[in-house]
Amino acid sequence: MELETVPPTAKGPAERFTGDVYVDLVHGPRERSRLLASLVRFTPGARTNWHAHALGQTLHCTAGRGLVVTRDGTVIALRPGDTVWTPPGEEHWHGATDDNLMCHYALLEGTGDGDGTTWLEPVTDEQYRQAQAG
Repeated sequence: MELETVPPTAKGPAERFTGDVYVDLVHGPRERSRLLASLVRFTPGARTNWHAHALGQTLHCTAGRGLVVTRDGTVIALRPGDTVWTPPGEEHWHGATDDNLMCHYALLEGTGDGDGTTWLEPVTDEQYRQAQAG
């Protein structure tokens, strides 16, 4: 057993996020474990780009209100205590509502040569508005 050193909070890069997003790495892959865990904070209106994970992703909301949206238009409203699983390869995005912060843990298994995330195009303002209306 050992206490892990936690790196400083990082601002989510503009090429992967719209708005202000802050990421705290909780656990990175090591030796035989491929677990990646991060605490991610979204300011109101902030969101990820469309993306998919090679081995899936679990999101667990800890605060605020948010959305998880798939390409087929499925919208899940996130509230504290909610957990969402996105299966391998499913294109989706997640973020805060336009009037609330949202914080979630993002948990995924790396692929051995990275985190297995394929980053795609930004979510348009119209896509974001439609998800909130749904």
